[in-house]
Amino acid sequence: MTNPVPLMGGYFYHIYNRGNNKETIFRTGENYRYFLQLYAQHVEPVAVTYAFCLLPNHFHFLDYMRTDEEQRRWQIAQGCQLSESWQPCPPHLAFKNLFIAYSMAFNLRYERTGSLFQKPFKRILVDSDRYFTALVRYIHRNPQKHGLSTDFREWPWSSYGTILAERATRIPRADVLERFGGRDYFVTLHAAELDEWPIAELIME
Repeated sequence: MTNPVPLMGGYFYHIYNRGNNKETIFRTGENYRYFLQLYAQHVEPVAVTYAFCLLPNHFHFLDYMRTDEEQRRWQIAQGCQLSESWQPCPPHLAFKNLFIAYSMAFNLRYERTGSLFQKPFKRILVDSDRYFTALVRYIHRNPQKHGLSTDFREWPWSSYGTILAERATRIPRADVLERFGGRDYFVTLHAAELDEWPIAELIME
């Protein structure tokens, strides 16, 4: 087994994983909602999510990893009183805790045993603006790519609609739209049939 890419504060990563042996990890809407609830609990303190999509047997996130100082400021902004012994959480540990918490609940709910997710979870450094926008588009179009929806815009478990909506969100909506050159270009580039570079050869099917 190769060593996974380390998650370093101050960088963007494509985080993705799927069920063991391609097993279904989200069976009901309740499963999707609970995973996102746990994600907010465990991952939000260490990462900012720019795009995501959950599908029955896998998921994708585009996350910015907070630096140690950004983690500290986030905790203070939430009203936490940090002790002198406070230490930032390593990002990989936050994701590990998410997967453990969800797997335990899933196994209990469906009377199953054993690992639910493949190990280690996959992560790729997003090292250019072109990669960033291509990845956001890829993530949002994934349900249509896998034949789960005839129109990716109608898939309920992705950030596409959230980014275009006006309701409050933890996703930095303005930053995402700016990277696409505005709302109109965001919509147009998502709808266009484009080459999936640079991610086609980098991620799982």
